[in-house]
Amino acid sequence: MKIIRASGIVNFQVVYCADINFIVNNLMAKLSKELNCFFFEQERASTVTLENILDLAGERIFGFLFVILSLPSALPVPAPGYSIPFAIVMFFLAVQLIIGRKEPWLPSKFANRPIKTTMAQKFIKSGIPWLQRIEAVTRPRLLFVCTTFPGKVIIGIAIALMSTFMMIPIPGTNTLPAIGIFVTGFGLLEDDGAISLAGLTICAIAAIVVTSVIAAFYFGGTSLIDQIKSILGR
Repeated sequence: MKIIRASGIVNFQVVYCADINFIVNNLMAKLSKELNCFFFEQERASTVTLENILDLAGERIFGFLFVILSLPSALPVPAPGYSIPFAIVMFFLAVQLIIGRKEPWLPSKFANRPIKTTMAQKFIKSGIPWLQRIEAVTRPRLLFVCTTFPGKVIIGIAIALMSTFMMIPIPGTNTLPAIGIFVTGFGLLEDDGAISLAGLTICAIAAIVVTSVIAAFYFGGTSLIDQIKSILGR
């Protein structure tokens, strides 16, 4: 550590703060950097599994898993074969969050399911710019949203509902719920209650949109809004 002298008096404050910030920034490695290093800077086999990736999570495992599992469906990139299985895993993770588990349990069938490395790299490459944009504005705040049991229950319920929507084999029921899970999970990952609240808002909007889409299919192409107008008009 360098020492700054002013009028014969040693002034540690500026250097101390700078060093603390440097240490914190290095200890709290950004997810985008970790994923970039894992998938692009290290040699990988032709397939990877969730279990291979979990070492990156540390104590942030719930938020980490929600971000990783929702990313393929949240991006404007086709994710054939992944949306429904990942949604099932996220549903069970959300239930575990609701009941207060500290560490998630994953069935070995899902944890060890092989994923083509090239496919994963495609999703990660597309997702890193979005991760970096959110990382630029995240910081620990409104901690009660992400760290208290009531806050986790609300987050868990929202993610469970969005995961259920993602399992419905109807066009238009995947992307917006996945974005809601992605943003909410990112807030949970970074202990940023403001980001998680933004994600919960997206989840609420997604619930309205998906309900409208389902209603349109059920009523033969008539949207939910049209049905409400019809009911109010009677």
